Formats: sequence, C-alpha cells, structure tokens
Amino acid sequence: MTPRILVTNDDGVEAPGLRALALAARDAGYEVVVAAPREEASGMSAALTAVTSGGRIVLERHDFQGLAVYGVTASPAYIVVLADLGVFGEPPDLVLSGPNRGANAGRAVLHSGTVGAALTAANDRVRAMAVSLDVLNPSAVDATASGGATVVVPDDSVLHWDTAARVAAGLLAWLSAAPPGTVLNLNVPDRPFDEVRGLREATLAPFGQAQMALAENGEGFVRTAVEKTGEPLVPGSDLALLAEGYATVTAIRPPSEVTGVRLPAQRPASR
Repeated sequence: MTPRILVTNDDGVEAPGLRALALAARDAGYEVVVAAPREEASGMSAALTAVTSGGRIVLERHDFQGLAVYGVTASPAYIVVLADLGVFGEPPDLVLSGPNRGANAGRAVLHSGTVGAALTAANDRVRAMAVSLDVLNPSAVDATASGGATVVVPDDSVLHWDTAARVAAGLLAWLSAAPPGTVLNLNVPDRPFDEVRGLREATLAPFGQAQMALAENGEGFVRTAVEKTGEPLVPGSDLALLAEGYATVTAIRPPSEVTGVRLPAQRPASR
C-alpha cells in the first residue's frame, strides 16, 4: 500500500515552497494531500487555534497539478489533528511540514509553527519531518530596532524551494521505516541543489537564528523587531553547519518528563 503523506506549513497555502515539497513527495511515489493555513501562521508553535464560521472550520478546496489542496482557517498543528481525524481522507502515514521561509534551528524551534505541526503528528505516533530553507539575511540594518541587524527575507521568487524539497524527498524512505513518532528537523541552505555541501546530522544550537528585540516602548504600547542573534556558533550545531553550506537534520521529540531531578517530597494530605 502506498504511504499517504500530509503536507502542511505555517507560511500559508499559497506559499511556493509548500507546492514544491508536495510535488517532490508525489514524484517520490507517495500519495499526497495538502492542507495548510489560509493565511500565514508563523510562530504558532503547536497551538490548536482556528477561525470558525457558525462554529465550523472553513475548508477551501484548491487543485494544483492534480493534487488535492485545502486552505484551512486553522493553525498548522490543528490541521494535523484534523488530518488524523480523517477530514482530508484517510489519516496520513507521514506528515511533512514546510518548507519554512527561514531556518528553524537551535532551541528556538519551540516557537515554530512548522516544527509544532511535526511534533503534533508525533503525539499520535505519526512519523513527521519539519523542513526549512535558510534564507535570512543578517546584513541589512534597521536603525529603529535596537541598533541590531534586522532579519530581511528575499522575495520568494528568487529562493531555492526546489533544493529544500529535493533534500527532504531524499529522506522519505528512511523516515517511512523509522520508529513510529519519529520527528526530523531539516534545514537546507538557500542555494542550488548542486551547491549544497551535503547532509549532516546536527545538534540544536543553544539559541535561535533570530531573536525578539524591543524597538520602541511608549505610553500604552510597545513595538518589537526581529534581529540576528549574534551569538557565537557552536561547532557541530545546526546553525554552525548551515553557515558552512551543509543541510542539517536533527531528530527531535515532543515535550516529555525529565528524570533525575530532585523534587520536593509529596506531603500527606491534611485531615
């Protein structure tokens, strides 16, 4: 039986990377359905949110080169839950989320809607992969943003979405045979496929590629900006290897309990 893949993202159903990834998965021999937010839903993590009309989540059916495509008024994680409930046909065997516009690297993956969708799939023991394209440009400076280097993302039309899709497709056979609930976090340099130096297993950097900064604090309001982190790169981490031109892959998992921590002893209930 042909494995069934749900392709989703947090950049919205019209994002070009979403369609590149869906086509790459179909060309690799998988059955593919696409369901993604109608509007951009970046930074949603694993939030289960939706916009309803009369208590109903709205689905807009599209068609793209023979693929079933749904625009959904919901967050990426919510869409994964809906897929598991059979809303878009048979529940998926694999979930692909992305490619995100910008790397999802380091411990900042906690906040990513792209990664949140993949981790939500793992909660139902579905294998998943979050895919991101490293497109951030730290060279531009916004003088209003605390004097730091503000993240500037080039226009979608010049980005190498097909590179991210090809690298992700190359991991599908491995992921299909991995233990249930396996999640991969894949980051790919924004360059032609032949210029990627290879795929390397990486640790999570202790920070993200960008950080929130306070740009303005006024009476009754604040304004924030997103800036380049500026922290030193840790050898072997995803951010360090991306900077060297490698695609990086890291196995991650949903939150779980921590062992070995001494906690206060439980007290008997008072009578």
